[in-house]
Amino acid sequence: MEGKTLSELTDQELLAAEKKQKSASIVNALLIGMLIGIIVYGVVDNGFGFFMVIPLFFIYRLANKEKYNKGELERLLKERNLKR
Repeated sequence: MEGKTLSELTDQELLAAEKKQKSASIVNALLIGMLIGIIVYGVVDNGFGFFMVIPLFFIYRLANKEKYNKGELERLLKERNLKR
């Protein structure tokens, strides 16, 4: 699946990409929640400082990490009648 656009993927590859994207989004949500907890604890314990920027940077990177556009993936799955 390296270097392919969504429209070039086979049906099986599309279903695998959907499954992978769902599990990745759950893991990202957990990591973002943990980082937000670290930020809240740090602010309550020490006040806001420079080191609060580091978890914010990781949250930004995790939120923008998706390989494929979710809307386009959903549209292709519906076009090919693969949506369950």
